[in-house]
Amino acid sequence: MPILETLSLEPNPKRQKIEPVFNDPLSSTTCLHSFACHGVCTACNSMVEKRHFRSFHYFSDGLQIRHEALALAKRLTTKFYCTGEKKLHLVLDLDHTLVHTTSVPSLTEAEKYLIQEAGSRHDLWLLKSDEDPVERLVKLRPFVHDFLEEAHKMFKMYVYTKGNRYYAESVLEMIDPRRIYFGRRVVTREESPYLKTLDLVLADERGVVIVDDTRDVWPDHKSNLVEISSYEYFRMSNGQCSKPYSEERVDESECNGGLVNVLRLLKEVHCGFFRVKEDLESKDVRLLLQEIEFNRGVLY
Repeated sequence: MPILETLSLEPNPKRQKIEPVFNDPLSSTTCLHSFACHGVCTACNSMVEKRHFRSFHYFSDGLQIRHEALALAKRLTTKFYCTGEKKLHLVLDLDHTLVHTTSVPSLTEAEKYLIQEAGSRHDLWLLKSDEDPVERLVKLRPFVHDFLEEAHKMFKMYVYTKGNRYYAESVLEMIDPRRIYFGRRVVTREESPYLKTLDLVLADERGVVIVDDTRDVWPDHKSNLVEISSYEYFRMSNGQCSKPYSEERVDESECNGGLVNVLRLLKEVHCGFFRVKEDLESKDVRLLLQEIEFNRGVLY
C-alpha cells in the first residue's frame, strides 16, 4: 500500500501515549521529519515547525507532510496505483458538476412541487440540519451513479468543493454512502478557501485529471482540467430567460448529458495512458488531454 495509507495517525486507546521529544540531538540531526501529526514528527517524536509542512487534515487527522517529502510521496502514490491497480487519479467538483443545490426559500412557485417529491425520488434530497438553518434541495445530475461506478474502475477519486465540510459530507451521503469511491479524500473550503490546487491532492500531477465546470478556480492546473458543462436544474435567477429543467419538469439527457460525455473522454485518457505498460513512467495525462481536446473541443 502507499506510504500515506499505511501511516496510522488515528487515535488508538490501546496505544501507549508517546510524549514529544525536545532538544534530542540524535533525532534532530538524523531524522528527516518527513511526516508529522499535530506538530510532532511521526518517526522521532520531535516537535517540528509548521512552516516546513503542508497540512492534510482531511486525509488523516493532524497529518502534516514536509514540503521536501511531498513530491516524493505524490510520485510514489501515483506509481503504486498505476502499476498495482492500473488507476490514475480523478478530482471531481460537486456543485454544477455532480449535483445542483438551491435553498428552499429561493424556489419559484413553479418549483415548489419539488419539496413534496424530495421524499420519494432517488435523485432529489431535502437537506436540513442544525448545522445550517436554511433548508436546501439537492438534485443529483443524471447518470451520476453510473458515472462514479465506471470512473472508480479507472481512477482513485477525490471530491474538491468550495462548499463547507458539512455540505460535502451531506452530498456524499447521497452519492457515496458507503464511501466506496471517495473514502476520506474530500477537500473543502476549510482546507482551500480561495482557489483550488493540486498541491492538496496526494498524487503526481502527470496522473491527475480534474473535472470541474469552472475553469478559473484552477489557475495553476488548467492543463489537467476537463471543463464539463454546468448542470443547472433549478432557476438560477429571476432574470433567467428560459425555463429551467425544474419548471419544465424535465432533465438533462441520461444518454448524452455532461457526465456521459466526460466518461467517454476519461476512458479515452485511461486507455491512452496504459496502452504501453513499459512507457508508464513517461506518460502524462496533460499531454493526452491536450491531444484529445485539440481534436474534440474543450467543453463536455
